[in-house]
Amino acid sequence: MEHRAQKYHRGRLSEAIREEIETILEGELGDPRIGLASVSSVVMADDARSARVMVHVAGDETEAERTLEGLAAAKNYVRHELAERLRLRRPPELYFQIDRADELEGRVDELLGRAKKRSRKAPSP
Repeated sequence: MEHRAQKYHRGRLSEAIREEIETILEGELGDPRIGLASVSSVVMADDARSARVMVHVAGDETEAERTLEGLAAAKNYVRHELAERLRLRRPPELYFQIDRADELEGRVDELLGRAKKRSRKAPSP
């Protein structure tokens, strides 16, 4: 059973990590592969040893893949900066992923719209 304080601490830590990675992405990484990217969320593991960093990339699929390659190359630098800025003894292992929530939300809305149209067209017995 997890204590409420640990869960609260992990939530605060993930938000602090999100803010710091966002700052690093905005101005400190000079990799040309990294395009217009923003960190939408950070999901910490229960033991806080790893974190999934959800990144939203402006552009098409190839731009997103190039950005992920650049972020993977800069992962150790980002971890080092997090350790210094947040004074973490062991910063979490970072795993970058493309955040596709907007695309999925649009697809769900489209499907719901289609279902609504079909239900209106169907004759009632």
